[in-house]
Formats: sequence, structure tokens, C-alpha cells
Amino acid sequence: MATDHEAERDAITAAIQRLLDGHPTRSTGALTTLQLSAEAGVKRWVLTHKHVDLKEEFVRRKSEANGIPPAYQHLHARAIDAEVAAQTLREDNDRLRERVAVYPQVIHGLRTELDRLTNNTQRSPVRTLPISAT
Repeated sequence: MATDHEAERDAITAAIQRLLDGHPTRSTGALTTLQLSAEAGVKRWVLTHKHVDLKEEFVRRKSEANGIPPAYQHLHARAIDAEVAAQTLREDNDRLRERVAVYPQVIHGLRTELDRLTNNTQRSPVRTLPISAT
């Protein structure tokens, strides 16, 4: 027959595993000491005063996982990849906007040069567009 002390330790150990695996049953799944005590069904002081070794094990294992349960690490990796892709798209978009802003000036310059070379006295139908600062 297990003592209360052993039962608490078993409950805390199981709760550590559930939280780190990303499968909480009683708490939000946050990787905090408070959530660990809620998940284990023990008072926080029981965890922080009676079972300090288990609390420290939880903190150590949590830091090894960068605070992200293994069940969610693949999502974290996908989020990082998405952020990198979004940054690349933003940079490409900025480069394209710069190019598009130059096109009216180039068209006007080419049309002016064509008119000069052909001695065209008729005014060019190409008009200079105002450049907006965006």
C-alpha cells in the first residue's frame, strides 16, 4: 500500500510526463510549476516544499525542451519556417515595389529620347506620373 508521500510523487511524476508530452488532463498545459501542481492534483506548496527534487526535474526537463512540449515542437518548427518564408516574401515585395516605381520614369525617358531622335514635334502622349512615397 502506497503512502501519501509516494502517491504524491507518483502523481507529480505522471503529471510531469503528461505536461511535457503535451497531453494535460487537468490544467491548461502551460509548463509552469503552478500548472504542474494543478495537473498532479496537489497543492503548490507540496510540490515546492515537499518534493523539491521533482520540481527541479520538471524545470530542467522543461528548459531542455525550450519550454515547448515535444508534442508541439513540430508546430514550433513550422512556425519558424513560416516566419522565414514571410520575411523573404516581404523582401521580394519591397524589391518589386522599388522596380515598379522606376518604370514610369524609364518609359518617360525612353519616349522623350525617341521624340528627340525622330524630331517629333507632336507632344508625347506619355505623361509623367506623380511619384507617391509609400
